[in-house]
Amino acid sequence: MDSVKSSSLTPNKSRLARTFTKVLHIRALTGIAPVHETQKVKPQEKISDDCTASKSAGIAPVHGTQKVKPKEKISDDCTASKSTGSQSESFDSVEEEFQNRVQLQALVAKLFASISSVKAAYSQLQYAQSPYDAEGIQDADHYVISELKVLSELKQCYLKKQFDPSPETTMLLAEIQEQKSLVGTYDIMGKRLESQTRLKDSEIMFLREKIDEIRKQNRLLEKSLNQSGPISFTGDLHSSGVNVSHFIKVLGHTIKSVRSFVRMMVDEMRSSGWDVNAAATEIEPDAVYWHDDHRCFAFEAFVFREMFDSFHKLNFSLPNESLPEKRKQKQFFFARFMELKLRKTKDFLSQNSRTAFAKFCRVKYLRLVHPKMESSLFGNLDQRSLISSGQFPDTTFFGTFAEMARWVWLLHSLAYSIEPEASIFQIKKGSRFSDVYMESVIDEMFLSPDSDPFVAFTVVPGFMIGKTAIQCRVYLSQ
Repeated sequence: MDSVKSSSLTPNKSRLARTFTKVLHIRALTGIAPVHETQKVKPQEKISDDCTASKSAGIAPVHGTQKVKPKEKISDDCTASKSTGSQSESFDSVEEEFQNRVQLQALVAKLFASISSVKAAYSQLQYAQSPYDAEGIQDADHYVISELKVLSELKQCYLKKQFDPSPETTMLLAEIQEQKSLVGTYDIMGKRLESQTRLKDSEIMFLREKIDEIRKQNRLLEKSLNQSGPISFTGDLHSSGVNVSHFIKVLGHTIKSVRSFVRMMVDEMRSSGWDVNAAATEIEPDAVYWHDDHRCFAFEAFVFREMFDSFHKLNFSLPNESLPEKRKQKQFFFARFMELKLRKTKDFLSQNSRTAFAKFCRVKYLRLVHPKMESSLFGNLDQRSLISSGQFPDTTFFGTFAEMARWVWLLHSLAYSIEPEASIFQIKKGSRFSDVYMESVIDEMFLSPDSDPFVAFTVVPGFMIGKTAIQCRVYLSQ
């Protein structure tokens, strides 16, 4: 019985050995690793599978082996090998495309850098043309031509696919070149602006000199006009023939003379560094102006108030001045009017320094022109000292003031020569505007149709001669 069992097991063993040898041979050919290196197998499951295989074969299980189908394994390895090869080819293609893109970017960077260089060269060419610089124009021309050649070379490189082998370095160098070109362009622009600034400065100096010259001519004209001498009335004028039209004519000359003095005073204040706007606010602190130029009306109002103060009195700021009896007053004032209207102010004061008009000029000047103001405008008080001592300075400023005082004095003399006598009036601040007694010194364009303006201050006083009203001139505000 033992011999039978032995003979029955031998064929099975030899068949298993041949199968095992074939498997090992296939592994050696395909390079498949043993099972314990490539796949983790749970011990219990492996033992169970081996026992099952042993039972089916009628032999003891063999450990460390696994059934493998040779044809399927070879097919899988070929597929994996082909996949690996295709991935390698795809990677090479992506790397080549990336390299081409970087090289193209480097070429574009060189293109922009070259364009910036052309722009800088053209700016240099324009700068050399004005003012004309032959050498600079020639250098800029060569610079432009060389940069245009570079652009042409870049075009050929692009068409022939001749890219730079070191694109990163090329891009950095192109960036540096572009920045240098921009710096050169801005430098030329700065030089051009400096040249324009110098040109504008010279124009400003020329215009300032021209303005100063025009101002001097205007002062000479004003001086000649103010000292033009006698008033021309048609026909012989008698005390009985003085009427409202004569008074209005003299009032017009008076207003012009006051404005001439105010312009000169404000110009002197500006030249001395005064804040004219602050000074106007000090005169009329509650006024709201439609335009900054309207602040001059505050100075006019101030001068009119000072010069016309005590206008309603016969002695007109000269309390110690003797006056004739009432029945002779009209003839007295008419004679005073005729005496001064036929004379020039400068000549009259130099020859009649003790007359009532000379005293009037002293009083009004010392009251109108403050010592601090005179010291600020002229650097001294020489004019004030001369006037206080009974003399009169030969200056343009005082000459303009004296001419203004002359017209105010003539208007006062005429006011008491006319029948009925003229009376002066002013409008109270805050009063509603009435075109019967008032006239606006500003254009109507500043006043809206639906506005309800009121009087901010009176600029020129008004007068009543009997039932005739000569409108006062006021500055209106909302």
